[in-house]
Amino acid sequence: MDCSRIKVQFELSNLESPMQDFPFSKFFGLPASPRVSLILAGASGVAALIFEIVWFQLLELAIGSSAVSLAVLLATFMGGTCLGSLVFPRVVSAKLHPLRVYAVIEIGIGVFGLLMLALIPLVGSVYSAREIVAALCLLPPTMLMGATLPALSRQLESTPGGISLLGLFYTANILGAAFGSLFAGFYLLRQYDVFTATFIAAAINAGIAGVAFLLAADPWQTHEETPVEQQRTEPGPHNSFVVYVAIGLSGFCALAAEAIWTRILGLLFGASVYTFSIILSVFLVGLAIGSSAASFFCRRVERPHLVLGWCQLLAGSSIAWTAYNLNASLPYWPVDPSISSSIWFNFELDLGRAFWALLPPTVLWGASFPFALAALTTTDASIRMSRTYAANTLGAIAGALLASLVLVASIGSQRTQQLLIAISVLSGLLLLLRGRRWRAKVPAVAASLVCGFLIYNVPPISKLLVAHGRYAATWVGKGDIAFAGEGLNASVAVADFPNSERSFHVAGKIQASNVPRDMRLQRMLGHLTTLIPASPRSVLVIGCGAGITAGAASIDPKVEHVTIVEIEPLVPKTAAAYFNHENFNVVESPKVQLHIDDGRHYLLTTSERFDAITADPLDPWVKGAANLYTREFFEAVKSHLNPGGVVTVYIQLFETTSDAVKSAIATFFEVFPNGTIWGNPYQGRGHDMVLLGQADPLRVDLDELERRLKQADYDRVSQSLRDVGFNSFLDLLKTYAGRKADLMEWLEGAAINRDKNLRMQYLAGLGLNLDDSAAIYAGLLAYRRFPDTAFTSAEGRVEVLRQGF
Repeated sequence: MDCSRIKVQFELSNLESPMQDFPFSKFFGLPASPRVSLILAGASGVAALIFEIVWFQLLELAIGSSAVSLAVLLATFMGGTCLGSLVFPRVVSAKLHPLRVYAVIEIGIGVFGLLMLALIPLVGSVYSAREIVAALCLLPPTMLMGATLPALSRQLESTPGGISLLGLFYTANILGAAFGSLFAGFYLLRQYDVFTATFIAAAINAGIAGVAFLLAADPWQTHEETPVEQQRTEPGPHNSFVVYVAIGLSGFCALAAEAIWTRILGLLFGASVYTFSIILSVFLVGLAIGSSAASFFCRRVERPHLVLGWCQLLAGSSIAWTAYNLNASLPYWPVDPSISSSIWFNFELDLGRAFWALLPPTVLWGASFPFALAALTTTDASIRMSRTYAANTLGAIAGALLASLVLVASIGSQRTQQLLIAISVLSGLLLLLRGRRWRAKVPAVAASLVCGFLIYNVPPISKLLVAHGRYAATWVGKGDIAFAGEGLNASVAVADFPNSERSFHVAGKIQASNVPRDMRLQRMLGHLTTLIPASPRSVLVIGCGAGITAGAASIDPKVEHVTIVEIEPLVPKTAAAYFNHENFNVVESPKVQLHIDDGRHYLLTTSERFDAITADPLDPWVKGAANLYTREFFEAVKSHLNPGGVVTVYIQLFETTSDAVKSAIATFFEVFPNGTIWGNPYQGRGHDMVLLGQADPLRVDLDELERRLKQADYDRVSQSLRDVGFNSFLDLLKTYAGRKADLMEWLEGAAINRDKNLRMQYLAGLGLNLDDSAAIYAGLLAYRRFPDTAFTSAEGRVEVLRQGF
C-alpha cells in the first residue's frame, strides 16, 4: 500500500464517528473526517456559481446575448469541467495527498477568477472569432473546477459506504451552487458589482484551500486495502459502457429540458435576473434532493443499474408532468402579479410554482448520478467520479446546444419535450432489458408504454403565455392570438382585439401595437431621430420590434440608408406579415438593410458611422436589456455618430422603479450632457419617454423645420405625425420634458449603470408589479423649465411653443 495516498474506508453508519483528530482541527472545532470535505465541496459550489454568473454577465457584454453566443459559452463552461474531470486522474499522481491537491486546485480557480476581470473585457477588442477567444479564456478555470470532485474523491474507497460519500460530495457541491446562484443574483450583484462578487468568490476559494491544507497538515491514520470480497461487484450482466450511455442521456435530457423550461418560466414569471436565479436554484435543489436520497440508499441496493434504469423511466413521466404544468396549467392559475404589495411576495410565489413544476424530474435526474456511480465496476473512486461526471456533462452539453440552437426553433418546445421523454425511456430500457429473463422485462415494457401515452398527450405551449407572459391568466377571453411562434432567441406573438386593435409581443410582453399611445411613442421615436439632425442620411435602428419606429425613420426624404439590427430572426418576419401598414412596409424597403445580431455586439464590431441612431430595447427589467443602457454602450454609440448626429433611446416608466428610471437618465446624461427628455403621456399622465442626445447643445430652427415639413416630399412624414395626434411639428416639440441642467436635484444619488454592475436591471427588476409611471413623470416635470436657448425662430414660433408648456 502507498502510504502517501490517503484513503478513507468507512460505512455510512459510521459517518457520525470522526476519524482521529489533529491539533489544528481541534482548535477550529472541525473533526478530520469526510464531513469536512462535504462542507468544502459545498463551498466550492458556491464560489463556482458566483464565478459562472459573473463571467456570463461579462461575456454577454463582450460577445453579445444571442442564443448562439450564450450556447457557445455554456458549452465551453461545461466542456471545460468535463475535460478537467477526465484529465485529472491521468495527469495528477495518486501518490499526492488528495487534500493538498484539492487546495492547489481551489487556489488556481481563485487566481483565474481574478484574472478573468482583466481578460474578458479584452475579448471585446477582438473583432473576429470572439467566441473562440472567450472559450480559450474560460478553459483553464473551468478545467480546474471539473477536477475538484475527482480530487476530493481520492479520499474514498469503492466500498458501498465510499460510493455513498461520492454521491454526497456531488450533492454538497450542487447545494452550494444553488446557494451561490441566489447569493449572487439577489444580493452580491444587486448591491455591489462584478468586482466585489469576484473577490468574494476568490476569497471563498482561498478559505477552502486554507482549510484543506490544515486538514492535510497532520497525516490521518491510513487503512489497509479493502478486501476484494468487500469491493463492489456488479450483480447483473451489464458493462460500464451502458451505464455511461445512460447517465449521458440523463444529462442530455436534464439540460435540454432546463433550456426549454427556463425559457417558458421566463415568460411565466418575467425574464428578470431574479427569475433566472430562482429557476436555476430550484433546478439545482431538486438535483441535490435526489442525489442525497440516492446516496443514502445506493449502498443498500443490490442492483443499482436497475434502479438507475427505473429513474430514467420515471424521469420520462416526470418530463410529461412538467410539460403539462408549464404549457397548459400554470399559465391559467388565477394569478395577477400586479396586485402584490411587495415584489418579494411575487418571488415567493414564483419559487413555489417553480418547485411544483420542476421538482419531480430534477429529483430523479439528481438520483441518477449516485446510482450510476454505484453501478460501475471501477475500483478507483476518483476514476468513478471523473468518468461518470464527464459522461453526464457531455450529455448535458449536447442537450443544451441542441435544444437551444436547433430543436426549439425548428420543431418547437412541445415536440422537443416529447423527444426528451422518448430519449429518457430509451435510456431506461437500455439498462432494464439487458440480459434479463422476459418476465422481469414486463414491468419495464409496461412502463414504457405508459410513457408513450404521455408523449402523445404533451400539450403545446400556451399561445396566451407566449403573448402575455406572467399576465396570461388576466387576458383570457379578451382577444385572439393571431400568431405565436418560438424563435431562436425569443418567443413572438401577435394578438388581435376588438376595434381592429393589434399588439406585437416579444418575450411575453407587448412591445408595440397600433393603439394610439403606442403608435405615438413609436412614431415619435422615429421622427425625432430624423427631424432634429440637419442631414440624417444614414440611420441605425437597434431593435426592430413591429418596425414602426424604423418605418417612421425610413420615410424621411433625407434618409438614404437604414440599418436595422435585431437579435431574433422571427421578429422582422412577423413585423412584415402583420404590421406592414403601420411600419410603411419597412422590412421590404430598398433603403433598409437588416442584420440579425445582438445590437451591442453589432455596434462594437462595425466601423460604420451614422447620422442618427435609435434604440428601442426590451423592457429594462428583462435580463440583458440593461446592456443597452450602460455608460460604456452610450459611449460606443457616441463614437459611431457623425458630426451633428443624434441618438434617441426609449425609456419605460411603467413596471419599473423610480430609481431605475433615474439610473437610465443619469447614465445617459453622463455621456450626453446636452441631452434632452421628451415625454409620451397617456390620458394626461406619464407613460414612457424618449431620451435625445447629441454632442452639441440642442438647437432647433423652428422656421426651417416648418419649411421642410411643408415640402411635397415630406407629405408622408407630416401625415404620419398627424395620424398619432401631432397636428403640427410644434405639437411634437411640446413633448419636451427636461434636460440635465434642470434635473440635477431630481437625479441626485442616481446609480450610474455601468458594464461592471448593470445596476439598472436589478433596480428595474424590483418593480415588475408596479405602475408608478404617473408619479415618476410628475416628479420629473416639477423640475422642467422652458429651454430658451434650444429653439430659434424669426417668425414668433418660439412664443407659440412656450405657450404650449
